Amino acid sequence: MTSVEYLGKYQLTQSDACFKLGRDSVLLAGFCTLRPKWTVCDLGCGVGSLLLLTAQREENLTRVGIELDPTAAELARKNLADNALSGTILTGDLREKSLLRGDQFHLVLSNPPYFRAGSGRSGGQARMDDTCSVEDLCRTAGRLTRTGGRFALVYRPERLAELFAALQKARLEPKRMQLLSYHRTKAPYAVLVEAVKEGGPGLDILPTHYQTEDRLT
Repeated sequence: MTSVEYLGKYQLTQSDACFKLGRDSVLLAGFCTLRPKWTVCDLGCGVGSLLLLTAQREENLTRVGIELDPTAAELARKNLADNALSGTILTGDLREKSLLRGDQFHLVLSNPPYFRAGSGRSGGQARMDDTCSVEDLCRTAGRLTRTGGRFALVYRPERLAELFAALQKARLEPKRMQLLSYHRTKAPYAVLVEAVKEGGPGLDILPTHYQTEDRLT
C-alpha cells in the first residue's frame, strides 16, 4: 500500500514495502552543507526522501541516488518525476565501483542502517548493517566525494569511534557534529556528522538538538 507525505511544496509517495521517512532524514537534510549547483549523491536513497528534502533548501542541484531495492528505487524515480525534479536513480549495490566514477560529488549523503548486526537492538532488519558495514559506506563516500567535498550522515552515538575510524581511513575528516535527543533528560539517540575529504583537523561540535521543549516534565 502506498501513501503520500507532503514536504513543503513537494509530495513524497511511500510504500509499506519500503523504509518510511523519519525525523532523522529531515534533520540530516537541514544539517548538511549545501550550495547552489552542487552535485549531490544519496547512498541508499530509498524512495528519494533526502533528495526531496534537500530540494526544499536548493532546487538547482545535480541529484543522484543509489538504492539496492528495485521497488524503492522505482518509487524514488517517480518522486523526482512527480515533483518535476531532475535526477538519476541507480539500482544496485553502493559498494559496486562500476555504478559511478569517483571524485565527482560536492556532497554525499546517507541515512544508513546503523545498528550493528547481531546487537539485539530494536531497529528492525532495515536498520541493521549486515549488508553494508560502516567501513563499506565510508569507503564508497570517500571514493565518490571530490577533494574538499563533504559526506554527511546520521549514525548512532555509541558507534562514534567506529565511524570516525572508518571516515579517516577513507580520507574523510570529521568537521561538524550534532547530537540528537528527544529531551534534555534523555541520552542522545543519534548523531549527525559531516566530514570533508582531505580536510584538516578540527571538529566543530554544535549544540545538541532536542525534539521536545526545553523544560522538565
